[in-house]
Amino acid sequence: MKKNVLIIGAGGVARVVAHKCAQNNDVFGDLHIASRTLSKAEEIVTSIHDKHSLKTAGTIKAHALDALDVEATKKVISETSAAIVINVGSAFLNMSVLTACIDTGAAYIDTAIHEDPLKICETPPWYGNYEWKRREEVAKAGITAILGAGFDPGVVNAYARLALDDYFDTLESIDIVDINAGSHGRYFATNFDPEINFREFTGQVWSWQNREWVANKMFEIGHEWDLPVVGKQKAYMTGHDEIHSLSQNLDVPNVRFWMGFGDHYINVFTVLKNLGLLSEQPVTTAEGQEVVPLKVVKAVLPDPGSLAPDYTGKTCIGDLVKGTKDGKAGEVFIYNVADHEQAYQETGAQGISYTAGVPAVAAALLIASGEWDVKRMVNVEELPPKPFIEVLERIGLTTQIEVR
Repeated sequence: MKKNVLIIGAGGVARVVAHKCAQNNDVFGDLHIASRTLSKAEEIVTSIHDKHSLKTAGTIKAHALDALDVEATKKVISETSAAIVINVGSAFLNMSVLTACIDTGAAYIDTAIHEDPLKICETPPWYGNYEWKRREEVAKAGITAILGAGFDPGVVNAYARLALDDYFDTLESIDIVDINAGSHGRYFATNFDPEINFREFTGQVWSWQNREWVANKMFEIGHEWDLPVVGKQKAYMTGHDEIHSLSQNLDVPNVRFWMGFGDHYINVFTVLKNLGLLSEQPVTTAEGQEVVPLKVVKAVLPDPGSLAPDYTGKTCIGDLVKGTKDGKAGEVFIYNVADHEQAYQETGAQGISYTAGVPAVAAALLIASGEWDVKRMVNVEELPPKPFIEVLERIGLTTQIEVR
């Protein structure tokens, strides 16, 4: 039986999700895209028709929705008979959309941890602050809720689980490395919503080391990585969603996340931060107008979706996992390389959106097939990784493995 899908959000990741769902609509059935701005959802529908993405004839429709409104979200889920909701809107929406899914019986998928707009860089345990508190509700409702089913978090969680299943008896460390070696040609821009992007980096950086949370400053600890295809790249240790779930679910003593940043990005970010322009607290101008500096910065920066046509180069994201097998120490690097230009040609989005969106659709396909329809709340590393990696391979993201 086909599973109707409701996609919440209309940014770059939602565009990829919609195109990939359309390419698999023989499994999914009717597709619906809901956004606070109806025109953005309608543009994605037009893009799908223009690129002939629909595999078979079927319905694809846009809807206006404020997903913070639980009752309105429940109404859209019910009216569309959506069996699976893929939430790729703002991270501020997660708890509202999850509530709507619990109340209507729809499966839930997201790609990032929930954020409270009034709190910046919350202290660990991150999933323990919101999502994991609702495990019993989800189980009682009998729905599947897959958390963090993007690339990181998401695919990198599956890579860590694969390393444990196939290469090690015990894990010593997981270093997740995220490098975007592409170029968008703009003076300064962010690949995701600037508000969400900057919020990740304005507070303390948390890592899991020797089974304890360790705090550092952003850009305090850097390391040069020599990676396949993209070569030597400088990355900095930062906090990220999957550090918490991997450290707990796989019982790993050390989990770190490294993200690549160029000197230009760091310089501009530092100036904005030091001037107070990344603050989420309102200020009053000389004319008496109240504004939020971070929202003003977001308004003047390029829309991340506008970067796609000019983006060139590749990304490399993967896990360097160290552990022991039969008493012998070893390491394995499991990774993906994606191409910005190829992503744009296929979906009209850049490579960062592509790597985040494709995995959410893979997770939805596995819910539809029953393989991942577990009727409880899970992070990706709690699920069998091989079916996920196999579906990713089929729908656009290949996995490479280097045993070192």
